[in-house]
Amino acid sequence: MLILGIETSCDDTAAGIVEDGRLLAHVVASQDIHLEYGGVVPEFASRAHLTLLPRVIAEVFAKADRPIAAIDAVAATIGPGLVGSLLVGLEFAKGFAQARGIPFVGVNHVEAHLLSPGIEQDLPFPYLGMVASGGHTEIYHVTDAASVRRLGSTRDDAAGEAFDKVGKLLGLPYPGGPHVDRLAREGNPDAFAFPVARLGNDNLDVSFSGLKTAVKLAVEREKSPMSEGRIRDVAAATERAVVNALIERLALALDRHPSKAIAIAGGCACNTLLRREAGRLAGERGIPAVFPSPALCRDNGAMIAFAGWHARRRGIVTPVTASVVPNLDAFPHA
Repeated sequence: MLILGIETSCDDTAAGIVEDGRLLAHVVASQDIHLEYGGVVPEFASRAHLTLLPRVIAEVFAKADRPIAAIDAVAATIGPGLVGSLLVGLEFAKGFAQARGIPFVGVNHVEAHLLSPGIEQDLPFPYLGMVASGGHTEIYHVTDAASVRRLGSTRDDAAGEAFDKVGKLLGLPYPGGPHVDRLAREGNPDAFAFPVARLGNDNLDVSFSGLKTAVKLAVEREKSPMSEGRIRDVAAATERAVVNALIERLALALDRHPSKAIAIAGGCACNTLLRREAGRLAGERGIPAVFPSPALCRDNGAMIAFAGWHARRRGIVTPVTASVVPNLDAFPHA
């Protein structure tokens, strides 16, 4: 079974091809136009998808060395995401499916991230999954590819959003997360005492708005311009506060929901400290910590194709009358 996956939920135009659960190829085209604005401009993103998607599709077929006629089904992100961006990928996918007379599958973007660590390696069920990115920070217990239970989420900012906002405060390029990670390796996390929000022992949610405010106040108290050393210290202290919050919630979730692995996906899964601390936690519990490779942590078409493959194995087909659901929330709270 050969599946084409299309991802256009935000500002990455991406496509991937999966054959019988094995990734053949994927292509991601980034939209540099947003860099000068310090964030994603929705209208610019959807226009860029219109321009980039045909080229990305052609490139992924060339890399996979498979003809268009061999595709058995096409999957596309149906939500959550930016409505204009989602519509570009969804309508392209539906048109592709109708032209070829093959099934179409609408994929939940978060579910695709959650399954993505299983693309490159075996992922044992049940596992404790975390999606941590610029738009999402959520914890799930995954019994199998079709049974997912959300245990907790952010009350405000996502982890990646917190990193990006702190990066902006420090004058770092957008997106700030990778730059905060890089600078934090050379900083002193004890130089600043930033808060870790604790919402009660019975709660698996997280909150980063207070951290963002604390960093803003700390930066305002510093001499201007801040020295490189102090910028590295702020980065290190911020990173530790975010990671500590995530690891605390993961540990509590493991206490309540026995799992055979910890799987972390999304852009923040590239973060050096988060990978190390998740590995430490998993080692203490005698289970593996599983991450996608960095190229598959960001939004990508491979994860959409992989999730679509799982859906087609269960016989799922999405009606071509389906539309995007920008605030899609398929997984109920525990």
